[in-house]
Amino acid sequence: MLDERDRIIIEMLTRDARTPFTEIAKALGISETAVRKRVRSLEEKGILKQYTIRVDPQKLGYNLVSITGVDTTPERLFEVASKLKEFEFVRELYLSSGDHMIMAEIWARDGGDLADIMSNKIGKIDGVTKVCPAIILERLK
Repeated sequence: MLDERDRIIIEMLTRDARTPFTEIAKALGISETAVRKRVRSLEEKGILKQYTIRVDPQKLGYNLVSITGVDTTPERLFEVASKLKEFEFVRELYLSSGDHMIMAEIWARDGGDLADIMSNKIGKIDGVTKVCPAIILERLK
């Protein structure tokens, strides 16, 4: 069971995975050792799975980010998902319910690059029946 201190630790690390334990300890009014023990416990329970960074795609030359729905024939779903995982331009990949069977975050250099990805790479995978990109205009949260 999580208590309020655990929730605050998770919130602080979610905002910035590099937050020093001393800073978390100060915010909670507990020792750094206590924070370390709590974080270790959260890791052991599988609540904290990894520490990561968020990259600005534009600074790396990717001027278009698309959340793309991909539909497949039912018997090819996992095969298509496996092939999508291999592409470097696929940054996140999810099986989903709702409008599309697979959702992918795609990074593209420009409109031509995105069109090529949709038509000549994703669209040509055996079993893909529909590709529906939605270009992200601005990240709000």
